[in-house]
Amino acid sequence: MKKPNILVVGSFVMDQIVTTEVFPREGQTILAKKFQKAPGGKGANQAVQMARLGANVTLCGKLGRDANGQEMLAVCREAGINTQYVLFDEEAASGCAVILLEEHPGVSTENRILVVPGANQTLRREDVAFLADQIDQYDLVVLQLEIPMEINMQIARYAKEKGVPVMLNPAPSAPLPPELLECLTYISPNEHEAMDLTGIPIRREKGKVDWENVKTAAQVLQKRGVGQVLITLGSAGAGMLADGRLYRSGAVPGVVAVDPTAAGDSFVGAFCVAVTSGFSPEEAMDFANHTAALTVSKMGAMPSLPTMEAVQKTLSKEPEVRYGK
Repeated sequence: MKKPNILVVGSFVMDQIVTTEVFPREGQTILAKKFQKAPGGKGANQAVQMARLGANVTLCGKLGRDANGQEMLAVCREAGINTQYVLFDEEAASGCAVILLEEHPGVSTENRILVVPGANQTLRREDVAFLADQIDQYDLVVLQLEIPMEINMQIARYAKEKGVPVMLNPAPSAPLPPELLECLTYISPNEHEAMDLTGIPIRREKGKVDWENVKTAAQVLQKRGVGQVLITLGSAGAGMLADGRLYRSGAVPGVVAVDPTAAGDSFVGAFCVAVTSGFSPEEAMDFANHTAALTVSKMGAMPSLPTMEAVQKTLSKEPEVRYGK
């Protein structure tokens, strides 16, 4: 399998996780079950996932001069990521998040997340200008929306000018400038983000997704200039519109979600490694679904992201699944 060379420009966020049996109502105070911290952030999560799956990953972003920043940087380096382009802001704190997990043991876990961007939002145009001359070294550029929109647009333009594919994970949800959409090879919203971007709700009846809604939403984004549209659907798997065809991939059955916090980042990271390694759309989505299934079965963002060895072990239990050429 080819070892891809991937650039991620994105965020670092230290997750502060509170597990509870019920979300508090307005004005209510309750006793939670436990608290823990875990390194995260959409950019860093996706970079770590790709590195643990064997890709050569370079990460560009910004941290504060604090203990959280040092801890997140250390985890990225331990994963084998090239962090020479990670910068530090001398005033802003590193990004952080408060994550509330409502736990239903043996059934499911729901989450609610508040993100404080901190140093992530201090990334400036001059900080990434050097990439104009270096971006053609990469097989894929991966972006998200936890850094300034102008930086995403700048990087996407650099990539398009050099013919480098771009993946945008449009989270957290925000309006996207037309000129950014026209630079994208891939976009990977979840079903809620897809509705925000297109106005097309993806309906379900008795738990089954209306795939025509998925296709219609994807077509709207393609008409705006995006090459291929990948929509994640939680327990229903994912759908991808590419080459005029809607590909489908079901979620891995029998998985109990312990913490769904980094599931989307795990999926996107695995998908990016797969497509840059020569997998077909169906193979890439199946590979990503199995990777994300391992992620939701453990606590924390970065700590839950699996290695290639762990994913291959899971896949070995399903001999009908074949990947790579």
